[in-house]
Amino acid sequence: MREIEKIFPIYKVENSAILSVQGDITVAFEATLPEIFTLGERDYESFHQAWVRAIKVLPAHSIFHKQDWYADRQYRADFDKVGEAFLSLSSERFFNERPYRGHSCHIFLTKRATGRKPSNSAVSNMLRKSIVPQQTIAEKPFMDFMDSVGQFERILTDSGFVSLKRLDDEALSGTANKAGIIERYVYLLDEGEQPTIRDIHLNGRLAVGDKRCQLFTLSDAEELPALCGPRINYDRYSTDRTKFSIGFASPLGLLLDCDHILNQYIFIGDAHKTLKKMEAKRLRLQSLSAYSRENAIARDATNDFLNEAISDQRLPVKAHFNVLAWGDGATDQNELRNKVSSAMAQMDAIPKQETDGAPQIWFAGIPGNGSDFPMNDTFDTFLEQATCFLVKETGYRSSISPFGVRLGERLDGKPMHVDISDEPIKKGWSTNRNKFILGPSGSGKSFFTNHMVRSYYEQG
Repeated sequence: MREIEKIFPIYKVENSAILSVQGDITVAFEATLPEIFTLGERDYESFHQAWVRAIKVLPAHSIFHKQDWYADRQYRADFDKVGEAFLSLSSERFFNERPYRGHSCHIFLTKRATGRKPSNSAVSNMLRKSIVPQQTIAEKPFMDFMDSVGQFERILTDSGFVSLKRLDDEALSGTANKAGIIERYVYLLDEGEQPTIRDIHLNGRLAVGDKRCQLFTLSDAEELPALCGPRINYDRYSTDRTKFSIGFASPLGLLLDCDHILNQYIFIGDAHKTLKKMEAKRLRLQSLSAYSRENAIARDATNDFLNEAISDQRLPVKAHFNVLAWGDGATDQNELRNKVSSAMAQMDAIPKQETDGAPQIWFAGIPGNGSDFPMNDTFDTFLEQATCFLVKETGYRSSISPFGVRLGERLDGKPMHVDISDEPIKKGWSTNRNKFILGPSGSGKSFFTNHMVRSYYEQG
């Protein structure tokens, strides 16, 4: 047993940034993504290109870490807001404490300290008796990195698909009554949950308090799907003639029915050095190709990689994606494993359950500690392919419009306030307020129509 203070990688949180004990700088954002099932095929293409352009402006030796949280929550009824109307109060009682899947998304941009060597599975800060910073952070490198972060934020915001909010010191480190994002990850605390210290077990099994965790990774090119893209077809809502699009990584997001964290890493290195190493690998495989057909196939694949990088001006990066799922002691761990494996199988990917390497990968997932990620658990790819594995949707949100009707959320039945009259016109989705209601006998068409008319006149 070791005290976490002696191995904790975060040194300080100040100026709305995280400083690690090794001198790494991390800036964090809270991202608001588009609602699920609201984007079309062209929207996914445009959103994908926005991610590519934004990540490309980050400097060499930087890390893009996107962390999506999915946890069970309960709907909290607001009885004071609905007044004393019988039907409104009955509706609030009916939906009160209804479980639904909550989602929060955070993006961490890390600039490695100059001269720091990449970590691997054999060397980690968890194994060191003491950690000493190797350099003093100067003002100019910090300002240059912040300029790149500003460009990253502007490109994504201008795309119109996502909004970013910079996390301040309290949101990062927390307060006495509210846990920050760092504390939430270490102790697996849900949003709004009171700060609680829990035991962390890393020997033999990965557990935080009474939550038993399982880690599944996509860290090898052989485990990845043969084809990837910004979108895939959602068979449940698709027909032979009409294809319904969702994000390529959506099966690992809201569609995965368990408490989990989806970590998405993209490591941006020196492109020139990367291509030089790949060229040396191609020459080595060329000399060995006469002894093995596997070497000849690997040589051709490496040669194709180099040709595409040079001819199409692709940015070579290293990437890694993992799902950290957990349940309480009563949760069937086999069922949890089957759910995650099935979700990855929908992407034509082969999941790998981490056991020995799980503690180090979990440790590297601490916000601001992306530089400690073992690079031997990453794979080489291009930025265009890596961004296909980013989750691009979130859950439904209630409209802020004063006029609207209450509808059930598609996935979990959570009640949502929706403006189907004025807001679509303001956003350019529609040019008239005509409505068409289709449903079988007894489905409530007349009630729905009367409710809309009454709400419209009540709002004036």
